[in-house]
Amino acid sequence: QVQLVESGGGLVQAGGSLRLSCAFSGRTFSNYGMGWFRQAPGKEREFVAAIGRTGVISVAESVKGRFAISRDNAKNTMSLQMNSLKPEDTAVYYCGARFWVTPTRMGESEYWGKGTQVTVSS
Repeated sequence: QVQLVESGGGLVQAGGSLRLSCAFSGRTFSNYGMGWFRQAPGKEREFVAAIGRTGVISVAESVKGRFAISRDNAKNTMSLQMNSLKPEDTAVYYCGARFWVTPTRMGESEYWGKGTQVTVSS
């Protein structure tokens, strides 16, 4: 069974940076597409960024140029570097995984972490 644990969230001022990490365990990490999603209060969970098994990256337009996703298959981790943060980036950020396929939509992740809170103050 795949387990995902997010870390790195916190409170930051607008314009600041945070780096989120997702630790993967239970299966062979390199066989899984990985993604970041977020959910703000009162809103549906939305796609942020994803990275496939071969390193192909997809990024939502709302964060393009500000957020960067990466993975380290040797350490079984995925990261999200978030720069130039805005108050509208405030949300719980979730790590998602799917065997062989890159999850870029809400229904495409087979596994989820419990999330990490990111709060951006204005």
